[in-house]
Amino acid sequence: MAVIVKYIVVRNGEEKMTFATKKEADAYDKMLDIADNLFEFLDNADVKLSETQMEEISLLLAQKRDAVMPILRGINPQKRTAAQKSASEKKGAPEKKGAEKPGPDAKSSETPAPKKKQSKK
Repeated sequence: MAVIVKYIVVRNGEEKMTFATKKEADAYDKMLDIADNLFEFLDNADVKLSETQMEEISLLLAQKRDAVMPILRGINPQKRTAAQKSASEKKGAPEKKGAEKPGPDAKSSETPAPKKKQSKK
């Protein structure tokens, strides 16, 4: 007899998804939290969207948050992907995940240039 451990993400009494690892379940739960917060933000915005549109946009932004965050920070997504491609080619696939985290931090550390411009004015 085999024992199988399953991690189930439940929202409002409804089973959303089942995962084999706690890490995957926690990541999905966090994505749903972000989507809920984005939905509330869109609901309170001046833009008139249907509930379905707000839900779809919220889920899309939450699922793609790694790509959206640099855009919100003012980083051109085309430049970021080119830098990531060259970094991943140099370091190899296993280190790609670790290379992604320093990428945005490194670019955000490059942002002091605008701060210097502001202090010179």
